[in-house]
Amino acid sequence: MPTELEELVEFLHHGNKDIRQIATENLVGYSTAQPSLFKRNELEPIRDLKLLIKDYTPIAAHALTILINLSTDAEVLEALAGDDAFLESLLTRILSTTDVNADAQCMLLANLSKSPSITKILTLSRVPVASLSTSKLAIDQLLDAFVKGSAGSYNKKANYDYLSYLFSDLAKFPAGRKHFLTPRESDADVVPISKIMVFTEHSSTIRRRGVANTLKNSAFSTSDHAALLSEPEIHLLPYILLPLMGPESYSSEDSDGMLDECQLLDDDKKREPQVDILVTHLETLLLLTTTREGRNRLREVKVYPIVRELHEAVEDEGVREGCDRLVQVLMRDEEGEGEDSKVGDGRVEEVDEEEEMIEVL
Repeated sequence: MPTELEELVEFLHHGNKDIRQIATENLVGYSTAQPSLFKRNELEPIRDLKLLIKDYTPIAAHALTILINLSTDAEVLEALAGDDAFLESLLTRILSTTDVNADAQCMLLANLSKSPSITKILTLSRVPVASLSTSKLAIDQLLDAFVKGSAGSYNKKANYDYLSYLFSDLAKFPAGRKHFLTPRESDADVVPISKIMVFTEHSSTIRRRGVANTLKNSAFSTSDHAALLSEPEIHLLPYILLPLMGPESYSSEDSDGMLDECQLLDDDKKREPQVDILVTHLETLLLLTTTREGRNRLREVKVYPIVRELHEAVEDEGVREGCDRLVQVLMRDEEGEGEDSKVGDGRVEEVDEEEEMIEVL
């Protein structure tokens, strides 16, 4: 005989919307406290919840919260990420100009990116979304929503910040890095990562963290370092260096050669307050020293004085260790090294976004 909780789960597919709402509202807490409850009858509750994201707004909101929490389970994750129809349903709602649950759907999509099957979103073709993107690729549409979401100019109920966690996970895969670092002919040859990198000093910590990790994971593509460092092309360095900098002043010797963007900063210039994001930017710079060309470029634009001041200003072991690693590479003698000599041992790893998935409590 089913327990009261099992009976409550059965109400997820009840014909009466008021009963469905009561069921979803009361089951939210059990999605973290008793997740096995939703794996009954070969994941029947998961199938119900997939449909409920299209239900009335309050029901859809509760269903999304439950799915976000349950997607930390490997079996549930694959049931969601491997369902092409569900993915399209999710994309439709994320890219709606009016869906009030768009950010929750972005959170769920970010969790689904823990599954390798999510790379299909890089080649998934769908109808272009009017007023958003001319591209038929889902990933391009999401990138454009992310950009417009920063100012609330697309869906006034959504900021799309959590899409940055999706981008970070996609950049762990060679196909993802290739997409982010290849000019898009359909978009006036814009390099997709240039749309992302401009948010390294955004007010949202979620957005800054996801963007920082996307940049770091993309920097594992050594063959693209020249483009990343080149001013006529991507010109990544200012967006990595500025978050490391505060209001400190530099001597003329230190500042001679610094990037224009890094000079004459305001007296109230704020340094990135989150130490994990600072560490990520330092690791990105370390990756960019993989080739002699990269090392020379970082020396040329006076990265050392910036890192020196960061080491002095931030009393955090991880930040100071990251500074020390980078300085050791920048200050060492190049004699006898080959053009593509590697730096050290594999001490920088791709970012699995915080190594944890999003949960809503």
